[in-house]
Amino acid sequence: MKFIAGVTPDEIADALATIAVDIGRRARPLGLEGPEVLQRWEHVRLFPLTFEQLQLLEEDPADSSDQMRGDKSRAAQLWIGLARAAIAAGSDDDEADDNTTESTDPVIVAKAIDEHKKDAAYDQVVVGYLLQIAQELKSKGGKEAAALQKRISRLVATLQPDTLSRLLNMGGDSRQRQQFVLDATQGMAVDAVVELVQAAADTSGQNVSHSLLRMFSKLAVHADEGAPLGRAAADGALRDTVSNLIKNWTLDDPNPDGYRKALEKMSKASPVFQTGDDVYPCEPERLLAMGIEIEMLGDPVWRALNSLSAVDDIKPLLDLLDSAPEGWIRETLWRQTATPDTLHRQLARSPVDIDVVERLAARMGLAAVPALLDALELSDDRQSAALVDLIVQAGPVAGELVASQMDGARPGQLRVLLSIITKIGTPPEGFDLTAYTRHADAAVRREAYRVIIRDPAQRDDAIAGALADLDERIVRLALGAAMSNCPPRAATTLLSRADDNTLSPDLRALGIRAVSSFKAPEVLQFLLVRTQRKRRFMRRQALAAPTPEMLAALSGLATHWADEPTAQHILDAATKSTDKDVRDAVARRNAPGERDATNS
Repeated sequence: MKFIAGVTPDEIADALATIAVDIGRRARPLGLEGPEVLQRWEHVRLFPLTFEQLQLLEEDPADSSDQMRGDKSRAAQLWIGLARAAIAAGSDDDEADDNTTESTDPVIVAKAIDEHKKDAAYDQVVVGYLLQIAQELKSKGGKEAAALQKRISRLVATLQPDTLSRLLNMGGDSRQRQQFVLDATQGMAVDAVVELVQAAADTSGQNVSHSLLRMFSKLAVHADEGAPLGRAAADGALRDTVSNLIKNWTLDDPNPDGYRKALEKMSKASPVFQTGDDVYPCEPERLLAMGIEIEMLGDPVWRALNSLSAVDDIKPLLDLLDSAPEGWIRETLWRQTATPDTLHRQLARSPVDIDVVERLAARMGLAAVPALLDALELSDDRQSAALVDLIVQAGPVAGELVASQMDGARPGQLRVLLSIITKIGTPPEGFDLTAYTRHADAAVRREAYRVIIRDPAQRDDAIAGALADLDERIVRLALGAAMSNCPPRAATTLLSRADDNTLSPDLRALGIRAVSSFKAPEVLQFLLVRTQRKRRFMRRQALAAPTPEMLAALSGLATHWADEPTAQHILDAATKSTDKDVRDAVARRNAPGERDATNS
């Protein structure tokens, strides 16, 4: 029961009379009555004691020692007593319902204590239990004490700082407060110890260094979450230091507020080097820059490098490495960064940052080619052109890697691979491209001919084969190669295709120009026939109509056969012609050393 200031003798007498009624004379127990009975007085309150939610901690069946059972019962009784005192006596005056929730849950007990303000008698009861519990934890051990330690530590951690300071005031008895903190230091969990030290310092008007409190916080975190071998050391260091601290609280805090808050946040972070934890909380750019500056490689630097290379945008990392001074550490870090795995990740981005890929490929050299080849198949035209250029920059040795990818490649991919070999200029040793000149895809055949025509040993056969191809672009490629030095086989093919209507007139004209460079009587006769009109009875020979084929033949005569007597009258007639195109075709007659270098 509770008496409030202003209570009258009549209220006290009536309340006592209510309690004194024998239980057998009541319809039901007094504790089950409602507010109309238990709260009918203005200055007196009756609170029922209920036990249905209180819990008795387990006892070890194997332990038959009466003394141990007594010790365990003592720990359980202390906690139950604290819970009953905090919850039952802590009910609000306006809510003395018989259904008031009671429990041994530390969170509920802490909430009841927080909600009960400025009641010295209430605080003394709670403090009395806390003192007994601290003493019990200091002197006892075992399963029962461990359960009690867990509950009281959670209670302390849940209490509001103001409430904890109020309880630790302990009526101004500093010696009692000091003894309580010392006992709690030896028995409670480390996180509760840190809370009690802070509250005791505030209550005593002493100043505990915030740096030391931060150290306590980190020791508490390591004692709970650190590596197994370090937990015991952190736990012992924390308890020993607190025991020494509470005897001499004299140091003022020298730290500015902003700096103190930043350090407090850092001190509550999880341990950095936890087993199996690869997360490094500090700024990786700063750590890497520091490692470069002091030329020191260690676990923090490697962690920072791995963190920076694992993100999508690695430009900051590449910039940092490029700006580093020349030396062994820069080259070492570059070798660790410019790897196939890093390049694959960058090529898998959408869109691909070509600048980053170029910087990595420039460092990797030939090692970048496999990743670049893998990315070619899924790239668009613009990106494909950039990747091809990077592969070509790796040099002729890249041709072997390109050739190894050609077997089974799709036509589109095959064209790209052949174009790479074309740009490199020299096919890999022992690699036969002639099979690709018979490929069903015209673009594949064209790229194969481009490479083969550049090989002096295969040039003549390649030109002849290309001239016989049905694709005009391949024929045009061969004509460009044969323009200044037409091989015999190619000349035969050109002479046979001069009247091939499947070729366009301008392509037939190029063929006539190309074959005119081959010095053979049949070629001269071919050109003369193309430039003259057919004779009629008793009439002189005249120039043929100026078609593209006729003008090409006339230009061939002027360029390669100007010294032949049989061509003189044709060239003279063309020089005097009134047709400007005809005169232009033989304009090179006066410069016989000049050769037509037209390419397509």
